[in-house]
Amino acid sequence: MPTTTPGRRVTIYDVAREVGVNPSTVSRAFARPGRVSSATARRIHEVAERLGYRTQEPHRVAVPTRSRVIALAVSDITNPFYFGIIRGAERAAHDNDFTLMVADARESAEEERRMLARHLPLVDGLVVTSSRLSDTELRGLSRRLPLVVLNRRVPGLPCVHPDNARGVRRAVEHLGELGHTRIGYLAGPEASWADGSRWRAVREACLELSLTDARVGPVPPTLAGGRSAAKDVVARGLTAVIGYNDMVAVGLLKGLTELGVDVPGQVSVVGFDNTLPAELVGLTTVATPVTLLGETAGRHVISMVTAHVEARERVSILPVELVVRSSTGPAPGSR
Repeated sequence: MPTTTPGRRVTIYDVAREVGVNPSTVSRAFARPGRVSSATARRIHEVAERLGYRTQEPHRVAVPTRSRVIALAVSDITNPFYFGIIRGAERAAHDNDFTLMVADARESAEEERRMLARHLPLVDGLVVTSSRLSDTELRGLSRRLPLVVLNRRVPGLPCVHPDNARGVRRAVEHLGELGHTRIGYLAGPEASWADGSRWRAVREACLELSLTDARVGPVPPTLAGGRSAAKDVVARGLTAVIGYNDMVAVGLLKGLTELGVDVPGQVSVVGFDNTLPAELVGLTTVATPVTLLGETAGRHVISMVTAHVEARERVSILPVELVVRSSTGPAPGSR
């Protein structure tokens, strides 16, 4: 039997009371049916029809649309660098009862724009890693939802990134102590903030240590990209090269080996990130705390969503260290 007063318009509260659920559950059953179990949804629709409830009734109470989902956008999901970041962000999401959605930009600014346009309506917050978008575009996104930038610095936005300058300085010092006087830098994508940051650090460190710098590339941040630069490295007579990342450095190692160049006897190679491939091939590299990077960014964006933390510039710079392995050795003639 209907429990409403004859002549009175049936509301969402009447249906909820009759079914024995919250009004928000009734609203979801009509607006977002996938969020309600089939049995509950069927019961709600049956009661609504019996009571004469109409979904177009203008005085329905709005319900919160928070999804408790955050998105982590990465530039290339096949790069081992992102494995730890994903794990860290997932840990932050799990600890706060959120779900993590991972999206891949495929090293393309245009694909990144399309991907973000698809995901923005579905999430409460966003962590953008190694973005290829402009600072202006990222600030525009931050006006639509809480956003944290990872592995890049954008003035005015909360950012998390490793201490690139310190890591590069340690690498240059290590090569200088081995007798190398000309340090090459194998560059990554020109649109990468990290690439620009690391190249500046190479130049500054070489200047302070009275060494000479040389830039090679840019190349794609992949094994193939590093491999393609081997001939150029040999042609320019470089005895020490710091790669944009581990993938580039490992690719360079492979390319040099194919040319019959001894590593580290003739050329020393250093990577950046300390990913699994670096360990497997004995690559000297700058170790970044990738899991902590992802976790820090994830926790910050969640705090912005749940506690309404002010979305102001907040830069977190995480420490790095140099891990010395077999890919670096004394400069030729200095043994």
